Amino acid sequence: MFRLSRPTPAEFEGALRQARDLPDASPPLLTLAAGPVLPLPLAFAHDVSRSRLGAGERVLSAAKEAMRSWAEFDLGWVQVVNPAAPVKTGEYVAVLVYTAGLWSLNISRILETVDTPTRFGFLYSTTSQHVENGQERFLVELDEEQGSVTYFIEALSKPHHLLARLGSPFARAMQRRFARESHARMKEIVSAMP
Repeated sequence: MFRLSRPTPAEFEGALRQARDLPDASPPLLTLAAGPVLPLPLAFAHDVSRSRLGAGERVLSAAKEAMRSWAEFDLGWVQVVNPAAPVKTGEYVAVLVYTAGLWSLNISRILETVDTPTRFGFLYSTTSQHVENGQERFLVELDEEQGSVTYFIEALSKPHHLLARLGSPFARAMQRRFARESHARMKEIVSAMP
């Protein structure tokens, strides 16, 4: 999972094939409709972040389109390597991460999606081809009363790979960095909207 060189496209495909053949790595932890399943399993970190993207249906539409193209992962040090994958239940998403001189390919499977006039998002679960064990949901939502559009990220996770366990404080810092930068990226996309 961790390596010194960037994986090749053939290695991406091989890892995706392998992930499809194996069960998800984590038990049910989250749903799109509500928060975490309680009580939380031991050793799982629970992270929730939200940001206001703007107001109105145009902002929601721009946020939906950004999420359909995985733009919330387009951070330079993080990227989806199969960006043509649709946001749909059962789809596998491969996220490439480069930190501390190491590359890691992390594959998750989408468990649930929502696409209504006021909400769009998905919930995915890690596979055995991921450095973490857990689930994460990404959601944009229009508050019909106030008109504001909010972007949410919620994750329940614990280290899966040995290096992630040994470097747990660093891994947690990178999770927080991802959330901050993902929120900033979504705001940047929406603010660039004509």
